[in-house]
Amino acid sequence: MKSSTVSKKLTPQQREALLSTLHIRFKNNGPRHADIDWKKVQTALEADAAALWSLSEMERTGGEPDVVGFDKKRKQFIFMDCSPESPAERRSLCYDREALDSRKEHKPKNSAADLAAAMGVSLLTEEQYHQLQSVGEFDLKTSSWLSTPDEIRELGGAIFGDRRFGRVFIYHNGAESYYAARGFRTVLMV
Repeated sequence: MKSSTVSKKLTPQQREALLSTLHIRFKNNGPRHADIDWKKVQTALEADAAALWSLSEMERTGGEPDVVGFDKKRKQFIFMDCSPESPAERRSLCYDREALDSRKEHKPKNSAADLAAAMGVSLLTEEQYHQLQSVGEFDLKTSSWLSTPDEIRELGGAIFGDRRFGRVFIYHNGAESYYAARGFRTVLMV
């Protein structure tokens, strides 16, 4: 009997291709991580096969992950989706499983929270979204679901962000809604 689970391990060729892609992106986007040494990033990545797999999922779905900082307290590099717009393969999704299950018709194929969990990553919080926007300009035409505080989610809502008119906006919507121009961005600590 065939296993229906997806392998969460990269082949040596996939691993090298991903590391090369990440290194090129790192070199081409220096202002995102001015005081960070690539060799230290690479050492951390090579020691964490699960993180490499999650980064490959971020890359596969259009996220263009890159290092945007270093958490000194946790001693971990912070990777976020740095695609100019919300990742193309992660759009037209409602917020979470509860929202997906609540739709009676015209259900999207998945939810942002479920897909992020399957990728081994987390949705950006509002604070992290602002951190991302401080290293570049993202979501000028799209928007991205954000990790929603419980008190908002309990009332049926969810939050999302975008950048318009030169500033970052955080909005709310029903968690069951989904739009072709709304996806989600993720964070991974390595």
